Amino acid sequence: MYSTMHNCLRLSRKTSVLVLIIILAISSAAFALDLETARSQGLAGETDSGLLAKPPGADNAAVSLITTVNAQREAEYTRIAAQNSITSEVVGKMMFEKIFTKLPSGTWVRVNGSWSRK
Repeated sequence: MYSTMHNCLRLSRKTSVLVLIIILAISSAAFALDLETARSQGLAGETDSGLLAKPPGADNAAVSLITTVNAQREAEYTRIAAQNSITSEVVGKMMFEKIFTKLPSGTWVRVNGSWSRK
């Protein structure tokens, strides 16, 4: 009887830990920063290279988002550049022009090395 209860408690603890891990994973995803939110909070800004950067005064809350998005963009710019016999830098600059027109007022942008709000 004792060993059955002991095994039941052990399983219960394992289950509790598993449930806790799942809850933490879900809550982390719920609080994960998306690009639109990061821009609107001034944590990420667009640059004339077509990549994101951390604007002046921003904390590091969006650094991993910026890194992830930039890696995705660079891969796409490289693909487009190869198809069109141009450099990925040219593609990035062209993409910035498209991105810029869709940005809401107040978004941080860096053009020619200088940060300003759109």
